[in-house]
Amino acid sequence: MDIVTILGLIVGFAAILVGQVLEGGSIHSIIQVTAALIVFGGTIGAVLINYPLHTIMLAVKNLKKVLFNPKVQPRELIKQIGEYATIARKEGLLALEPKIKEIDDPFFAKGLQLIVDGTEPQATKEILEVDMAYAEEYDMTSAKVFESAGGYAPTIGILGAVLGLIHVMENLAEPEKLGAGIAVAFVATVYGVGSANLLWLPIAGKMKQKIREETIIKEMLIEGLIGLSEGENPKRLEEKLEGFLKASEKESKKAEQ
Repeated sequence: MDIVTILGLIVGFAAILVGQVLEGGSIHSIIQVTAALIVFGGTIGAVLINYPLHTIMLAVKNLKKVLFNPKVQPRELIKQIGEYATIARKEGLLALEPKIKEIDDPFFAKGLQLIVDGTEPQATKEILEVDMAYAEEYDMTSAKVFESAGGYAPTIGILGAVLGLIHVMENLAEPEKLGAGIAVAFVATVYGVGSANLLWLPIAGKMKQKIREETIIKEMLIEGLIGLSEGENPKRLEEKLEGFLKASEKESKKAEQ
């Protein structure tokens, strides 16, 4: 699990609630079911209008990118490619065919299958690059779903506040209720601005970052597979692929050595 994401959500919402209490307010005063229904229902409705169903479903599916880190780490993939390169140099590319079933990553498996089938390196690279580019494009569209929600939420929050004020104006004959009524009306604005800046936009930002990291790993895999098919020295190939690693991963490897 991505602990930083969970920690960020807890710290963000806790800071607002604690601040409300320290100012002398009540947490109960900012918990309004009607305001939540207007803001979150309106935001989801606007998003559903804006995007087709398959994009919405992909956005929901890609939420796991925000909450969880990838199971396979780049350093493990580099080591795996180095092992495959060693096998290919000793026994030939066909010896790698049984390894395809052991690979969980469809992109990696597809690339290795192309190599085993004898596809030219340049053709293999072109096929994988097209696959990679459009996978990134579709995934980025799913991130934009949450980005759009972050744009709609504050406006719908204002709409909720206006609806609440209309209700207040209808009860001007009872002045003692005006203060509480106005406070409730503005809770919708809090929900709109708060959800946009603590939920929707951060989710979109984290998702974009994770998608870009996945694309870098795919770029590394393409480079590794092409090197493998061309019979590069396994040690040199691993050293080349280490250039795709983040600085922290490179430092971690140096520390282990």
